[in-house]
Amino acid sequence: MYRNIKKYELKFTDVDAYDNMKPSSLLSFTEESACASADELGFGYGDIMPLGLGFIITNCYFEFNRAVKLGETLEVHTWPLRPKHLIFFRDYEFYCGGVKVGAGTTRWCMINTETYSMALASVYFKESDFDNYNTERSIAFCDWKLPPVEGNSVFSRTVGFSDYDHYFHVNNTKYAEFLLDAFTLGELKGKFIKKLQISFIKQCKIGDIIDFYRKSEGNVFYLEGRVAGEPRVRYMVETDEI
Repeated sequence: MYRNIKKYELKFTDVDAYDNMKPSSLLSFTEESACASADELGFGYGDIMPLGLGFIITNCYFEFNRAVKLGETLEVHTWPLRPKHLIFFRDYEFYCGGVKVGAGTTRWCMINTETYSMALASVYFKESDFDNYNTERSIAFCDWKLPPVEGNSVFSRTVGFSDYDHYFHVNNTKYAEFLLDAFTLGELKGKFIKKLQISFIKQCKIGDIIDFYRKSEGNVFYLEGRVAGEPRVRYMVETDEI
């Protein structure tokens, strides 16, 4: 069955202070692979943008059984699943040296790029378009809801032009970049991010000040980014020893 397969060599800009793959690099790789896959299947940016349509990610979940390090090559496998009305699904598997090191799943929605309202799959797709889709799941995960965070304020971030993508809002990779600032060097020394979940609740725009709050339960951390008290993004991070 169909898979898009791309390889990414981890360079210095892709890793953190301990030479572990950054969450933002992971999301960048998965976004690039998703775009390449969509191009192959006929619903890429160049296909749907002229029709006033686009895709934005709403949720993601990834887990790894070890750290991915500087100099390694991460092989990303991805495939879309049959959508459910407004929700599009895409799964991933990750390999290093031919050995599976992780997996993940994401949810997306198709939008009208003028109104930012969600569009039904039937606006662009025919039912027969999905006949040859891979039905295999990379991971058994469906717990998409993340709890509100009643923790301590850890830092704030003002949204700038460099955070934007071509939908004129903060790109998902930037939210993953903000995430690391909620941790100290000591907290991630000798550890890697084993599980990462992000829920993108509402768009952030230039000039917005995002206040981040955090609470921890052992090696599991929950974070929430708010603008003027309104939740915009939530995270779950689980760390493990290297």
